[in-house]
Amino acid sequence: MPVQETRVLPPEFIEAAGKTYLGNLGTAAGQYKTADLSKSFGDQFVASQDPLQARAQSLAESGIGAYQPFLTSAAGLQQQAQGQVGQAGTFAGQAGTQAGLAGQFSGPGSYQQFMSPYQQDVINATLTEFDTQAAKGIPSIAAQAVGAGVLGGGREGVMRSEYQATSDRNRAALQAQLLQQGFGQAQQAAQTAFGQQQALANQQQQLAQQALGIGQAYSNLGSQQIGLGQQQQAFLGQDVGALSTLGAQNQALKQAQLGAQQQLAQQQLQQPLTAANAYGSGVTSLIAGYPGQTQTTTMPSPNPMMTAIGAGGTLAGIYRAFNQPGVLNSDKY
Repeated sequence: MPVQETRVLPPEFIEAAGKTYLGNLGTAAGQYKTADLSKSFGDQFVASQDPLQARAQSLAESGIGAYQPFLTSAAGLQQQAQGQVGQAGTFAGQAGTQAGLAGQFSGPGSYQQFMSPYQQDVINATLTEFDTQAAKGIPSIAAQAVGAGVLGGGREGVMRSEYQATSDRNRAALQAQLLQQGFGQAQQAAQTAFGQQQALANQQQQLAQQALGIGQAYSNLGSQQIGLGQQQQAFLGQDVGALSTLGAQNQALKQAQLGAQQQLAQQQLQQPLTAANAYGSGVTSLIAGYPGQTQTTTMPSPNPMMTAIGAGGTLAGIYRAFNQPGVLNSDKY
């Protein structure tokens, strides 16, 4: 049976604007779907490592272990220092030994070891010769007694007695002189030996002090080597830090530039869709603000499928949806 259909149609200019909007929206959506997103997204918008950062990294890598030669040198110097300290201990021990040996050349009996083993033979030979010479003087006493006419008398006895006493005194004085001479020589030799041993002990002590001084010098050099290694690392760290800071600043600037370029590329990609949406918002406002025109049409019974397509696919259906309370009448579309 015939069907009477009543439509609420928008004004013609609004319907034309809606068609323009739908055309723009379809074109924009098609362009967005087929767009090369690699031009708007990707690692090309990520700032790469700055040359200063690369230099800092290379410098840091080359500086790893650069202090090792200084440590090796310091270890060698410390070993030499320890060797000198050990040698100083040896010299000090030798000095103590020499000082102990010097003690045997001092004291009351120290001269005895320097007495000549031939001294007594010399003394005996000298006294024997003295006795021989003294005996040669006795005949002269007898001759004097004969000349004085007192041979065999008491006066001759007195003369002989005086001569013998004088000879004995001279003999004792000669023996004492010989003994004193031997003692003096032995005492002098003991003093000389004592001085020599003391000098040797002092020399050993001086060598010990010199060895300690050399050891201390080696130790100081070792400490200096360690200090040089530490300074080198510190200077290297400062250079790496400065290069890293400057490189990071350059990288941040480059990243900001790339970010701006990416933002522009994305805005250019979305610009047609954004413009279409803005145009659609204006059309929606017009639809909501203008009342529709009522049109009644009588037509034969339609095919159900065609009816559904016609009702949902025409701009009039969209318009009615906008003018029905609570249905699509919002600024979100």
